[in-house]
Amino acid sequence: MEIKLFDSERKVMEVLWREGDMTAGQLAKILKEETGWNRNTTYTVIKKCVAKGAIARSEPNFFCRALLTREQAQAQQTEELIDKMFDGSAEKFFAAFISGRHFSKEELERLRRMIDEMK
Repeated sequence: MEIKLFDSERKVMEVLWREGDMTAGQLAKILKEETGWNRNTTYTVIKKCVAKGAIARSEPNFFCRALLTREQAQAQQTEELIDKMFDGSAEKFFAAFISGRHFSKEELERLRRMIDEMK
């Protein structure tokens, strides 16, 4: 399931991923505090997420549940970034990621273990 999220849609999803299932009214209240959005803006963005299949809406009270996980969204956006900016090469992406960064010994060891587990 490939779903492209725009920044506004990602903000709605972030609340659901962090807080869990809730009504659209609860989402609107949280997003008003966090972003300053009014209720209509939040409802419009929720409806876009529903249309894309990222959120399931049910009654009563316009109850919202994330259908797309954070990990799925991250994987899709990472693939899109690699395709767009690195000609589809994960090796070029990784080289750009690590160049110029200082990693602690612990971070390097975790990265090494992750690579070893992929073999």
